[in-house]
Amino acid sequence: MTASAGKRACRRDLWAVAGAVALCVLAAVVGRVINRTIYGSEGILRLEWPPLYAWWLPHAGPGTPAAVAVAALVVVYGPSTARRLPWRGLVWAVWAAAMAWTWSLALVDGWDRGVAGRLTTSLEYLQSVDDVHDVGAFLRDFTHHILVGSPGLWPAHVAGHPPGALLTFVGLDRIGLGGGAWAAAWCLTVGTSLTAAVLVTVRACAGEELARRAAPFLVLAPAAVWIGVSADGYFAGVAAWALALLAMAATRSTRVPRLAALGAGLLLGWAWYLSYGLTLLVLPGAAVLLIARSARPLPWVLLGALVWVVAFTSAGFWWPEGYTTLVERYYQGAAKVRPYGYFLWANLAAQVLSVGLATVAGLRRAAGPLWTAVRGMRRGAPTGRGALAVLVAAGVCMLLLADVSGMSKAETERIWLPFAVWTLPACALLPRRFHSWWLAAQGLLALLVNHLLLTGW
Repeated sequence: MTASAGKRACRRDLWAVAGAVALCVLAAVVGRVINRTIYGSEGILRLEWPPLYAWWLPHAGPGTPAAVAVAALVVVYGPSTARRLPWRGLVWAVWAAAMAWTWSLALVDGWDRGVAGRLTTSLEYLQSVDDVHDVGAFLRDFTHHILVGSPGLWPAHVAGHPPGALLTFVGLDRIGLGGGAWAAAWCLTVGTSLTAAVLVTVRACAGEELARRAAPFLVLAPAAVWIGVSADGYFAGVAAWALALLAMAATRSTRVPRLAALGAGLLLGWAWYLSYGLTLLVLPGAAVLLIARSARPLPWVLLGALVWVVAFTSAGFWWPEGYTTLVERYYQGAAKVRPYGYFLWANLAAQVLSVGLATVAGLRRAAGPLWTAVRGMRRGAPTGRGALAVLVAAGVCMLLLADVSGMSKAETERIWLPFAVWTLPACALLPRRFHSWWLAAQGLLALLVNHLLLTGW
């Protein structure tokens, strides 16, 4: 690329970012106007600070110095460290750095409000842990407590997910890790591991060079604000490792591809019983198989997923019935009044705040390689930047399908974490000489959101 072409590309990046910022501002302004015009304070949107589920509350906390320090270290040393470290060391370092970043951001709100108390509210899973005495009876009776007006109505988050989500916290409680602090630590640990999983997937599909370029952006993603602490971070971690194992199996980058494929199926099947929306994982799964030009892992993946389908169905929980009942419950609550037309585009503004401005610029850069990859499909599988663009495009498609479904009106900065994280590798396509600047933008955005707003999760 010539110097003049490079300058034009950078200007286009900035225009894309400017458009994303304008979208966020418009969503905030229009949202507040709608709220103030209809039904007062939280209004018809049921949000105090649209498009996010958050309240305006400038504050600092014990995690503030650590968060600033982690951000500064990643900005200054992240790109060079990602180039130098041995591969296995880099994978572990990315996970460790992501944990440090996410723990720091969570502790900005303090230990109780930011960590230990997050999953103990009236809407959360821990409210129902003591209600599960017999797992078989629980599964057989689960769907009967979803609809408003049902006896023993489940809290919103329990009712809004398959029973695997609650069973996770029941399992933790039964082995002596009960309470909000252990639940938060579990979600944060599994959730931050998605950075390593995405890194492994990018290397298997698009090569080690692009994976190393993406590494610091995976660490410093603003999405960490919601990964710490929400159960959706845990869901995202499970989903990410399912795709990582699938990528390793499909590309034969492991000595045990069949075992990896079976593991991918087990995690994929478990993900379906954690969140109904994770059925959309078939899109990045198909992208991985397309990039690898291989369907060899499929029988083993299906076998692994079938284990959970058989187990839950034979125990009395029928997934399709749970989902259709949930849809009815969903429109008994806030979704009944939240306007689809506003959230159809405001949800995308929330994603800008989750994935960051660097990702917006990276997605713009991915358009060219994606077009080249699609045009060249007949000649062979996409590689390098083309393969990365295909993987990222699958992440975008998941977001768009979730958006048009109408099943996520608001709170998508949390709910869509399993989808949004697959757009982050697009940052690898940004010019290397500007990586520190883009990382600074990512870190600053996360710090501003976490210190100016009190997020719901």
